[in-house]
Amino acid sequence: MDREGTYEAHDGKQPPTPVSTPAAPPMPRRPPGSGASPVAEWLATARPEAEPGVWRFGYRPRGPQQDDRELKRRLVRGMVIPTVLGLVLWSLLQNGSFPYLWMPVKVFTPAEWWYAGSISPQGWQGQHALIVYGGAVFGLLVWAVVRLSTWSEAVRYFVRARPQPSRALIAAVAAVGVLALVWPGVFGLGLEPVPVVTPVLSLVALLAGRSVFTSTPVVTYVVYTSITLAVLWPFARIGGWRSALRKSPTAPPPPRPATAPTSAHWPQLRAAGQDKAADLLAAELRDGRMNDVDCARVTRAWDAAGSDPGKRAAFADTVARHGAAAWAHPSGSRDLPARSATHDLLVDQVRIGRFAQDERNPYAVRGIQAALEPKVLGTSLLAVGPSGAGKTRQLMRPVAEGLALQALTGRAAVVAVCAAGTPLGPDDAYDVVVRPGDPASPYALDLYAGCADPDEAAAFLAEALVGDLESADTRRSATALAQLLGPYRAVHGHFPSVRVLRELLEGEPAALSALRAELGDTARHAGMRRELDARVRQSGTPGDPCPALAERLALVDRPAFAGSFGGDEGAPFSVSAVAHHPLRVRVDLPEPRHEEASRFLARLLLAQFSHVVRDRAGRPHFACLVLDDAARTLTAGSVPAIRRLRSLHAGVVLGLRTVGEVPEPLQDPLYAAVGCRMAFSGVTTWDGRPFAAAWGTERVETREVAQHTVYADQPMARALHALRRLVTGRAVTTDAVTVRQVERERWSASDLAQNVPPGHAVLSLATVDGASAPPLLVDLRG
Repeated sequence: MDREGTYEAHDGKQPPTPVSTPAAPPMPRRPPGSGASPVAEWLATARPEAEPGVWRFGYRPRGPQQDDRELKRRLVRGMVIPTVLGLVLWSLLQNGSFPYLWMPVKVFTPAEWWYAGSISPQGWQGQHALIVYGGAVFGLLVWAVVRLSTWSEAVRYFVRARPQPSRALIAAVAAVGVLALVWPGVFGLGLEPVPVVTPVLSLVALLAGRSVFTSTPVVTYVVYTSITLAVLWPFARIGGWRSALRKSPTAPPPPRPATAPTSAHWPQLRAAGQDKAADLLAAELRDGRMNDVDCARVTRAWDAAGSDPGKRAAFADTVARHGAAAWAHPSGSRDLPARSATHDLLVDQVRIGRFAQDERNPYAVRGIQAALEPKVLGTSLLAVGPSGAGKTRQLMRPVAEGLALQALTGRAAVVAVCAAGTPLGPDDAYDVVVRPGDPASPYALDLYAGCADPDEAAAFLAEALVGDLESADTRRSATALAQLLGPYRAVHGHFPSVRVLRELLEGEPAALSALRAELGDTARHAGMRRELDARVRQSGTPGDPCPALAERLALVDRPAFAGSFGGDEGAPFSVSAVAHHPLRVRVDLPEPRHEEASRFLARLLLAQFSHVVRDRAGRPHFACLVLDDAARTLTAGSVPAIRRLRSLHAGVVLGLRTVGEVPEPLQDPLYAAVGCRMAFSGVTTWDGRPFAAAWGTERVETREVAQHTVYADQPMARALHALRRLVTGRAVTTDAVTVRQVERERWSASDLAQNVPPGHAVLSLATVDGASAPPLLVDLRG
């Protein structure tokens, strides 16, 4: 692909041939959070297994659920009560309520410091020893209070769990408060300082002599500085001051270490003896010449090599010759021009938001980031939401962008179908951009998807032409088309153009006679002559499907679509290419100028895609069709085809403004065919009913409280009850609590219509291997 995005023409069996040289990888998109390369940090981050829809990058499972209010009350009680008891105990110690507590200081000090039979000091040494001992007792008391209380757990819950910079700010305020207790005179407070400074000074005097402070004044400043730093150090750790300063835009970046994280050294290659390849890749990564796409692509190539010595040798040779650009995409691209979402290509995930802090969401996923990946898109996804709900911006573009990045690693192929002007990424992000109805479009669209079998081509063409008409029989229409396509291909070697096919469907005598004459009377085309003769006999009879087919085909047999399709005019782009190669394709439909023609093209692309992905054995990559607007696209034939995609390593993403855009007989089969369902904010109760039915019910525990009046039998009790009723204005009652389990809809139609906030959606997921996640509220703005 050159810089203008052009490809050489092809016949649908080979991918477009790139005509450019590989480009250099882009520079990192963010400043390094540490001295190591940001890509190296990304590569080294853990990705544990998780439930469907959970963003695995750096994921940490949450602990068991606790009642937040009860937890806060317990933490506060655990802090206040031991602290008050400690203050009372310290007050008693200060008042001499425990006289024998001071005896150990006399045991461990010289006898000449004390008067005989008492702990009264004779000189300055005894006085300083008492001060040091008092500081030690105070420190032991503080340690016991912290150890026996919930101070450490409360600090983790109330401070360390907060995001920056509030965490650092709270720790700084607490540090200032403690410093005010240690140095009250500095802050202008008339309080008695806690025994911290004077015990340390007394200890220094006992060890170095009382004159050390006068002979060496610097000792005093060293002691004061050490005490201040010792007080600030735990608050710096609690508040994460170092990380807060690193994230500050004014803070300079830290120095770069000599070594990168362990994963950046490619240990899997070294374990297999490929040290040279690992050294080369590590150098590319360290010097910033390797991005996440390169890492994912090289990792995929190594996994494909397996334990085969020949393949491993070929892997090492390719790395030695191309470095980070090894196994590059045929287009030469190693990244997209721009990204609108966050991606993790090692596990092929794209982040779409965050699971809301809502009681309906399980505690384990509240606040966890949400993501999509091929193993859930393989069950297909249906998204319903009104215009402006964010389907395109918050779902379709991230999904299309993620699949395009995976295509650069060789793991996916994507066909994004949207109206012209829809922001699904720039043209440079795609290998092929088809614009039917646009004379400037460099590509045409193959009406027959590169198919060589007339019956198969007739089947998906009939589905696209009349599949949405209740009065049309798709099978009879496919048979009529095959009766024309077969003889024409037998004579010309290719299928007819749009203009010729329309003439044949309309029963033009000249066109049919010419085709009949070209078949001749030899035995070679005897079967095709019978097919054509049968079509001629049925033409004009009641129930003949050809007039309806010709009428629909006339939507694209117009001057506006001249050159937009193949046939005699050339070899257009074929959807079958995505079944064989990891291509990135976008089709811009000519809406709203040609709305009916756009609906036909959307049905055609869906039918072609369902047909070409059937050969899974020859396609190791995931194939996905993204339909930004699937209104009037689904038919009685395409819905069962969607169900079959999950076993074909393929899937579709369908966007609808309302469920009413799908024929009513197909709504229930559609919800059963897709494994992932997404209801955006703003849906109506009519749109919410199929979701509620598809998500079913769950068993929940309910509490019913009934108040019963208490009747007193004794005169004194009746008098007390009357007095209480007079004071409170209510009768004396007792509560009867009934706890039982009931079945309740996970999300009712009313909840979906009324209780989904703007910018949110309710999403349920299922994987191709059978795992599933219940409907969860997702904040798409997170």
